[in-house]
Amino acid sequence: MRRLRFALKRHRAVLISLAAILLLSGILTMFSFGSPQALSVSGEITNWGLSFQEEGQPPIGNVSQDALGKYNALFCTQEREKVLYITFDAGFENGNTEKILDALQKHGVKATFFLVGNYFETQPELVKRMVADGHLVGNHTYSHPDMSKIADEKSFEEELRKNEELYREITGKEMPKLYRPPQGKFCESNLEMAKKLGYHTVFWSLAYVDWYENDQPTREEAFSKLLPRIHPGAIVLLHSTSKTNGEILDELLTHWEEDGYQFGDLSEFLLKR
Repeated sequence: MRRLRFALKRHRAVLISLAAILLLSGILTMFSFGSPQALSVSGEITNWGLSFQEEGQPPIGNVSQDALGKYNALFCTQEREKVLYITFDAGFENGNTEKILDALQKHGVKATFFLVGNYFETQPELVKRMVADGHLVGNHTYSHPDMSKIADEKSFEEELRKNEELYREITGKEMPKLYRPPQGKFCESNLEMAKKLGYHTVFWSLAYVDWYENDQPTREEAFSKLLPRIHPGAIVLLHSTSKTNGEILDELLTHWEEDGYQFGDLSEFLLKR
């Protein structure tokens, strides 16, 4: 009986030791990518997130810029000068893009439009105008899936390659190697695969809830988010499907200009890195 109790105690001690090792391993995995929320294993979802600490200053991302930089990824250019970068995500067209392009043209702003496959297939003339106006057209994937759940390189590449082919058919040019994960969902292996394909992954350092077509923010609600949170080196995410954005963009750009901001070109910034 005494031998049995001793064996049980020894077995329990082994189990406790194994549990401690597994727990420590999990903690190290969570922190290996630069943030407690940043998971490093393929297939584990990380939702891009920001914490604004001080008005007029860059927010803190749930993955540091240094960690992202290892994969040619960024969310803020970290410039001290008052330069910001305007980007739009577009999955479909609902009549607001022309107004947005007109406002950008009026202010001489070169933006980046991250488009999905549906947009290329249904709006080739708008894509042509974007390029003719000097804007960059980036890759928002062909079918807008949760890319963090795609673990094999072939499937990941296919989502980007289809858009490259559509862009080439429409413009006769090669697509800029700029990629934005749909919904900001990603994992470390995604960033590695994008880098291997020659892409820069572009997140953002300023956005607001503008994507619900039937629940658009008011002008006042938009300005309450977009004006006080602007900061040097900001990468601003807007949606071209937003009626509010179409209505306020001219005024918004004017406000930022009056605050001393200039508008940068992402491709030019990346060439300097």
